[in-house]
Amino acid sequence: MSGRLIYLMGPSGSGKDTVLQGVSRLMGQGVWVAPRLITRPATETECGAVAVSAAEFLCLERSGAFAMSWRANGLAYGVPVEINDRLSAGCHVLVNGSRGYLSEARRRYCTLLPVLLSVPQETLYQRLSARGRENADQIDKRLIRNNLYAGLATASGRERIMVLDNSGAVADTIQMLYEYLIHSATEPRYHAYDIARYG
Repeated sequence: MSGRLIYLMGPSGSGKDTVLQGVSRLMGQGVWVAPRLITRPATETECGAVAVSAAEFLCLERSGAFAMSWRANGLAYGVPVEINDRLSAGCHVLVNGSRGYLSEARRRYCTLLPVLLSVPQETLYQRLSARGRENADQIDKRLIRNNLYAGLATASGRERIMVLDNSGAVADTIQMLYEYLIHSATEPRYHAYDIARYG
């Protein structure tokens, strides 16, 4: 039995890494948080982030080392091809994904479960400013990018995704996602994109 690819998206500062770590702890064995290679220094709060140079990234990408790779915010991101072996072995894989890459990720993984973390612009601005990683111009660009993907939260039909508001207590978000994943795995009547009870 193949594992599920849980594709967590959201703007920078929405709390993706914290949610991934929390859900992974609750789910226990049989779950793997995929590392993400990125062309900037990694921080302590980023679970599994691996910093590489732009040249190293391009070499890895050309050699087929990535299952998925994309560009955003002037950086390159890659998820190792190892996730395919993990999924084939029945392991559930948690990925810190990109909203801009979602359509391609869905094309590559038909059973992909997309989840979007939503945070109000004001809260996002406060978080980005507080962490001190980006300058004012970079923060503005991230806020503009977040607006560009506002439509994802209201997508319908087969494009529908699970949306979680992570502007409050992150423990509540983690618990909500955990419960959704447990229900969607054990109840046949649940469709992967049915967010009525949890969105």
